[in-house]
Amino acid sequence: MADVQEIKVPDIGDFKDVEIIEVQVSPGDEVHEEDPLVTLESDKASMEVPSPLAGKVKEVKVKSGDRVSEGDLIVLVETGEARSKVEPPSPEGVQESDVQPIEARKEKEEEKPKAPPKGNGSAAPAEADFGKVHASPSVRRLARELEIDLTKIQGSGEKGRITKDDVRQHLSAGAPAAAAPGAAGIPEIPEVDFSKFGETETVPLSRIKKISGPHLHRAWLNVPLVTQHDEADITELDAYRKELDAAAKEQGYRVTLLAFLMKASVSALKKYPEVNASLARDKETLILKKYVHIGIAVDTPGGLVVPAIRDVDKKGIEALSRELGEVSAKARDGKLGSADLQGASFTISSLGGIGGTGFTPLVNAPEVAILGVVRAKMAPVWNGSEFAPRLMLPVSLSYDHRVVDGALAARFTRHLCHVLEDVRRLVL
Repeated sequence: MADVQEIKVPDIGDFKDVEIIEVQVSPGDEVHEEDPLVTLESDKASMEVPSPLAGKVKEVKVKSGDRVSEGDLIVLVETGEARSKVEPPSPEGVQESDVQPIEARKEKEEEKPKAPPKGNGSAAPAEADFGKVHASPSVRRLARELEIDLTKIQGSGEKGRITKDDVRQHLSAGAPAAAAPGAAGIPEIPEVDFSKFGETETVPLSRIKKISGPHLHRAWLNVPLVTQHDEADITELDAYRKELDAAAKEQGYRVTLLAFLMKASVSALKKYPEVNASLARDKETLILKKYVHIGIAVDTPGGLVVPAIRDVDKKGIEALSRELGEVSAKARDGKLGSADLQGASFTISSLGGIGGTGFTPLVNAPEVAILGVVRAKMAPVWNGSEFAPRLMLPVSLSYDHRVVDGALAARFTRHLCHVLEDVRRLVL
């Protein structure tokens, strides 16, 4: 007759009252030796409790959120009459492979022999139950953190094992056009009836925000974003800018800091061409652009638009200042055409007219970097003998880490600031 075995929490070291973050079996499940039963998580590590025997789960005695210690009953497993009785492991008998931190177990699991396949000898597909999918503990944890259903992912690893790259690719792929919300494994934000809490009004998004929303969402999901911050001393540059602006007012246009930022960006993009590029679709080659068209984020009543100023490397401060005024007016009047919004190889988003101390702009993919600028401020700067008031401009470069690494980003922003700090370098 069948024999029912108690499986308890084995020796887990000095940990007590450890939280169960996942129960990986249900009553009626068939388990093999070393199959994970529950996942525990302390403040220092995550670990799985594997089954010391094979059989059918008769009863699960715990649930997610419970706290357990060594010796607490987890599940009852029913074994066949021909199977010899297997006692739960004692603290002295627990081996290294029984319970250990998940990251340490990961490689061992890859090496362990699997149960012999049934039928024609081909590997059995992963079962629909989330706890039984073919994935390592670290992958399960990643999926839990991202709230992704592993049963919806096709593994690319050996024997169909789901890898971390599979999970990330599933997350970044986005839902098919005809798929229901959340079909890509990205959970939808729950709908809330806000009228229960007070008076509300529903208004439509602007046309610009409706169009740009999906693009921004796609960029956020696909681009591994990092931001590098720096600051430039623009005391002399701003004094020169004010001289040019005073003369420009008489001719009907303005000279702003943005024109100088564009020219400094040209210098940095020429020196570091990887930033003036796009990652090819095959993700193995880089498309270097020999032109410099800079997108300028313009705030309009309907939302943010980014027209492209072409051939910035071939234009001077006066020409750029005039063109910026014309393009900004067209943007605010809603007269930009689709061609005006295409072709940029690098983007600048300036909040200088509003304020702020720094921000992380979102890369305008398929570009690989974007420069964010806020309002300059006077600050005491040590000149070697004393503190002197200097006009300091904070800059932030967000970049696609697949193309631009931290060292390149730091060099790019430092060069940009170096050029801004001496206006004579803009003509080099």
